Amino acid sequence: MDKLKPREKLEKFGAENLTDLELLRILIGSGNQQFSAEQIARRLLKLLKSQGSSISYKQIRCIPGMGPAKTSEVVALFELGRRYLMPADRPIIQSAEQAAKQLDYLKAKKQECFVVLTLDGANRLIDNAIVFQGTLDQSLVHPREIFAKAIEDRAAKIIVAHNHPSGSLEPSRDDEAVTEKLEEAGRLMGIEVLDHLIVARGGYRSLGSM
Repeated sequence: MDKLKPREKLEKFGAENLTDLELLRILIGSGNQQFSAEQIARRLLKLLKSQGSSISYKQIRCIPGMGPAKTSEVVALFELGRRYLMPADRPIIQSAEQAAKQLDYLKAKKQECFVVLTLDGANRLIDNAIVFQGTLDQSLVHPREIFAKAIEDRAAKIIVAHNHPSGSLEPSRDDEAVTEKLEEAGRLMGIEVLDHLIVARGGYRSLGSM
C-alpha cells in the first residue's frame, strides 16, 4: 500500500486512509522546477500544524513553490472544510492527553471497561466504543474483538484504553501483555495501535509512545 502514489491510494482505499502529507500532495499536484510536491506539502503541513484554522492566504503564498492560483485553490478548500466538513464531534487526536479527554466517562465506571477509539488516517476520531466489560485479563481480551471494530469503522489507527476502578494507575502484567498482543496484531493487520491508556479517578497513564 505504501508504494502507491497518493492519488492511487485514495482511489483504492479512500481518503480516510491517507496521511495529511499525502492529502496535501494531491492538492498541490506536480510541484514545479524548483520545488517538488513533497517539499511544498511538507512546508504547508508544518504551517497548518502551527497555525491551524487561522492560516491565511498570505502565509500560504509565502511558501516557496506556491503560486497565487494554487494558493487560492487551497485556501478555498480549507474554508469549505471549515464550513461544512469538519464536525466538532470528530476531534483530531494527536496526544495521549487529547485521547484521555475522550475517556473521562470511564472514571465513574465501577466495572473495568475496555475501550477502542477508532481513527482515520488524519487521526480524526471515528468512534469511541466500549468493546469489553469485566476484569481485564490478557486471555479474555481478544485482538479479533478489538480489530473487528476497527475494520467495521474502516479505521487506519486505533487507541485502546481501560479503566482501573481501584484508582491505581499502575499497569499490571496483564495490562502490559495486552498492549504487546494488540500492537503485534495491529502490525500484521496494517492498523496502527497508537497507544494504550489506563484511566482512573486521578488521571491517566500511557503505556505506549504517543
